[in-house]
Amino acid sequence: MKLSVGDPAPDFISIDQKGQPIRLSDYRGKKVVLYFYPKDDTSGCTAQACSLRDSYAGLQSAGYEVLGVSLDDTKSHQKFISKYDLPFSLIADTDRQVAEAYGVWQEKSMYGRKYMGIVRTTFLIDENGIITDIIGKVDTKQHAEQILK
Repeated sequence: MKLSVGDPAPDFISIDQKGQPIRLSDYRGKKVVLYFYPKDDTSGCTAQACSLRDSYAGLQSAGYEVLGVSLDDTKSHQKFISKYDLPFSLIADTDRQVAEAYGVWQEKSMYGRKYMGIVRTTFLIDENGIITDIIGKVDTKQHAEQILK
């Protein structure tokens, strides 16, 4: 399914890094940065997370809550958060349900080899649960600036 700006953001229930249930609908009334990334503690994903961490106060001032999503499990997320002092929650989408609902689980290619994986994508969601922007060409080092533009 291909989502577009103006579409309702698909609600989901998953777990965060602490194993606690997390739902998008819990954030109604707040703006949400829902960012999908391939893997904890890899160079691009770390740069992206650190960009969001370093500008977290500005994102919060703009009214945003930040949620990261990857297929990594809770233990991996806990280590990633601890290692880089990330101030936001990471969703352990080990069954790919959230990634598939947002259409970011896609065929990728590296060095001529095709495989399935998360395509790095960020969805900005308004207080009513409507997608207001989709960032498909993520600049991992300047991601917070892309959001706050």
